[in-house]
Amino acid sequence: MSVYSYQSENATSTEESDEVVQNEKYEEKFIQNLENATEKSAQTRALALQALCEILMHRYMPDFVEDRKITLLDVIEKSIRRGKGLEQVWAARLAPLLVLQLGGEESITKSLNQFLLTTMLDKSVTFDARAKCCTALGLLNFLAGYDIGDLLNLMQFFEQIFSGSYLRDEKSPVSVNSDAGVLHAEALTAWGLLLTLIPSGDFVNLMNSGQQMLPSVKKLSGLLQSPHLDVRMAAGETIALILESGRNHNEDFLESDLDDLIDIAKQLATDSHKYRAKKDRKTQRATFRDLLRYLEEDISPEITIRFGTESLVLDTWAIHHQYTAICAITGPGMTCHLQENEFVREVLSLGPKVVPDPHVKAHKQTKLERHLVNAAAFKARTISRGKNRDKRSAVFN
Repeated sequence: MSVYSYQSENATSTEESDEVVQNEKYEEKFIQNLENATEKSAQTRALALQALCEILMHRYMPDFVEDRKITLLDVIEKSIRRGKGLEQVWAARLAPLLVLQLGGEESITKSLNQFLLTTMLDKSVTFDARAKCCTALGLLNFLAGYDIGDLLNLMQFFEQIFSGSYLRDEKSPVSVNSDAGVLHAEALTAWGLLLTLIPSGDFVNLMNSGQQMLPSVKKLSGLLQSPHLDVRMAAGETIALILESGRNHNEDFLESDLDDLIDIAKQLATDSHKYRAKKDRKTQRATFRDLLRYLEEDISPEITIRFGTESLVLDTWAIHHQYTAICAITGPGMTCHLQENEFVREVLSLGPKVVPDPHVKAHKQTKLERHLVNAAAFKARTISRGKNRDKRSAVFN
């Protein structure tokens, strides 16, 4: 027993040492790229910002980032205000990653808001950079959790952008290029994210007030006719968010509009137009089948996200939208943030961080074990299908 204990402690010590070395490498790389982000070359700055984003996607390092907060804020502001193209894109992506690292610090959001908003509304800026500013603004203000007045004000700015895809004369779709379509979709997605913060009762009162502080469902349903998949998808999810919020307060919310929405959702859920790409048709049909089921049966799609020994259940349109928004920023590093980032865990109601028992070592399947399991499953399927195809196994009455 004493020998086993010694080996276990020695293994743990080695793992901790490796982790320290790994962290030091990332920190050195971070510092170097933070310096490069102030270089004269625009290409060097853009590449440096991209590298900073990728590090913060994959690593949770709040104390290290906190010590460089002022420098990071200065770099983000200068790159968004004075940079062009890719430099602005990566600077806008870096902004919410900084906030996620620092636990939703409200002062950071306030300092970033104005120039992100100015850039988002500037028509001389590229569509891609404006789209990333939409995403950043939506997530920053979602994480900061401002009062309803501030949220509504920002939501109206988002509407100024996605209204570019509203139907012309409430009849025919507007022709915009694909880059503009992506911008409109990002603005609508950010609008929907802020909607999830508004209490259901307040939201229903605003929709019924006639003050036009929020777009009508008729205008939003017109976006379902957009020639761009991104806009149609964002519009479908936004309508689901609106209905979910309204139904939480009043189960008969928008009952008079339901039949028209069901008809449109049915068309999109069974769309087989050959002029659309096969992948686009498949993605669209899957999304609108979920929306149709929600409209007709009030059943939300349920998805379980597994990470480590934990799982996160996305069982409402709102929590799914919030998870997807954070996922869009953290990318392939989402699992790390779900496990390590206390702020992300708080936002998604995951509770305190789970600390693994060092004496219990999880068993990880080897490549051979996975191969044997898959081979056994394949053999079982082959035998089962063979019996079903064999005429001798048929039962005659």
